[in-house]
Amino acid sequence: MPAVFFITHPDVVIDANIPVSDWPLSEHGRARMRALARVGWIKVVHSVFASSERKARDGAEILAEGLGLPGYRVVDGLGENDRSATGYLPSEEFEATVDAFFAQPEISIRGWETASAAQARIIRAVEEVLQRAPSGDDLAIVGHGGTGTLLYCHLANLPISRRHDQPATNGGNWFVFDRASRRLLHAGWRSIDA
Repeated sequence: MPAVFFITHPDVVIDANIPVSDWPLSEHGRARMRALARVGWIKVVHSVFASSERKARDGAEILAEGLGLPGYRVVDGLGENDRSATGYLPSEEFEATVDAFFAQPEISIRGWETASAAQARIIRAVEEVLQRAPSGDDLAIVGHGGTGTLLYCHLANLPISRRHDQPATNGGNWFVFDRASRRLLHAGWRSIDA
């Protein structure tokens, strides 16, 4: 029963002067990904995919290397919801905007991609991953909290809601679903640190 592990990138270096999509993992985030690669349950993974954003690519590279894999593959549609209309926002302003993004999924909040559009995109991208990966492989997808939550809501047959968001741990959380049935194998998010 091959499975798909959706893992959100952990801690990043926040820099208001560079595009959010170019933020790298911080040293703490890199250490968390190296530790994940040594955990027993992740050893079943034989293919790693990532969004094109630097923080996800950093995480995928560390994970693939730690698992002894030859590399990882990028799928552009796995990216975070498009927030380029605002770019960096200070924490309080960002959190309020994210709340509105999830609360009004059909409306573009401050020029952001709508939650409904981002959900449709992440679903398509995951289907592309499943088509590209060898059929018997357990997979890891290193992605993002917002689109990960939208994917989780879809897989759990739940309406879009921020109450299904990953815990506030600076990222580094995961859920797993059965590759064939697309059924979640447990409820809720788990920390890569557990």
